[in-house]
Amino acid sequence: MAQIVICAICIMFLRKGSEQMNYDKKLVYLDYGASTPMSKEVFKEIEPYFYTLYGNPSSVSSFSEQSKMAIFNARERIAKAINCKRNEIYFTSGGTESDNWAIKGAVLKNRDKGNHIITTAIEHPAVLNTCKYLEELGFKITYVPVDKYGIVNLEYIRNAITENTILVSIMFANNEIGSIQPIREIGKLCREQGVIFHTDAVQAAGHIPIDVEEMNIDMLSMSAHKFYGPKGIGILYIRRGIKIDAFIHGGHQERGRRAGTENTPGIVGIGKAIELCNLNMSKESERTKKLRSKLAEHILEIPGTELNGPDYDKRLPGNLNICFNGIEAEILLMSLDLKGICASAGSACSAGSIRPSHVLSAIGLSPEKCKSSIRFSIGEETSEEDIDYTISTLKEIISSIRTT
Repeated sequence: MAQIVICAICIMFLRKGSEQMNYDKKLVYLDYGASTPMSKEVFKEIEPYFYTLYGNPSSVSSFSEQSKMAIFNARERIAKAINCKRNEIYFTSGGTESDNWAIKGAVLKNRDKGNHIITTAIEHPAVLNTCKYLEELGFKITYVPVDKYGIVNLEYIRNAITENTILVSIMFANNEIGSIQPIREIGKLCREQGVIFHTDAVQAAGHIPIDVEEMNIDMLSMSAHKFYGPKGIGILYIRRGIKIDAFIHGGHQERGRRAGTENTPGIVGIGKAIELCNLNMSKESERTKKLRSKLAEHILEIPGTELNGPDYDKRLPGNLNICFNGIEAEILLMSLDLKGICASAGSACSAGSIRPSHVLSAIGLSPEKCKSSIRFSIGEETSEEDIDYTISTLKEIISSIRTT
């Protein structure tokens, strides 16, 4: 009952605050892990494909050929970014579809070889709920544990593989605590064991280097809106030779594996966005790490705060997850929102209950700590002034909450 009351107060507080908030006056966006703004360069490149170069790429006219070439060029850009062949890139509606297709498509196509899937307890719901669905169909799922930093032990995967294992699906980097998995080693192990290896790279793509050849990756998911591209477009990399069912049946698009008229503006956008991110990755990564270190240093000076997840060298450059002991995350987030600061929490205020983050629970945090944890994620438009404002505002809010 107490949780329901808190949740109701949070909703009322948010509604009241939203009426007063003027984002034109002040906005500090520290929720890049949820979504990023489309870059101006990407917007400029995709704009003509909405109203000038609108031909259907499946048509035979010379006008439509321009759309077809734009898609061809986008595949080239993406293939170069992750070091694969152009015809190994398939376009989807986003990361969730890519994860669904990779997992369902691979296990259903290869079920004559077994019925076992290996994943972790900290995957995105797009993976976890897909595995749950397959479990209802009779597939066996092993959820290998992670340590207190959110990193999986390679030996756990090795010991979990059986003669019935079809697929291992482990995310490249976690969306809540930013932990980066030993992908190269996992891929090598799967290759040696003859098991298909899929990685959800939605949080990693565009932010840390990815080489599918060097890392022994068989399938990889990504989503454009996580790296300054448009929403509604993603890719699934499928290594040549991997047997996988078609996901959407209909026409011949995507070489007969994913039917439907191509989203040409989105495809152009994801190609341009990944190209830009890879060009600027090294410089931007260092800048982002410095801002994160400053934010972390000052927040962790506040009594009762703790860092959740791995050390900084083993997490995404812009990711920071902090536990504010004794303070409900929802209340803290809404207080920040009233000051124009956007962040996020692993717990959700939904249907009259507050659910602890499955990721934070998996790394050993108590339900109370889970419900007191916030993720800050830094991106390209974050300035040092934004960090300074967040630090001072956060200290004021916490002092006010703890003295009332």
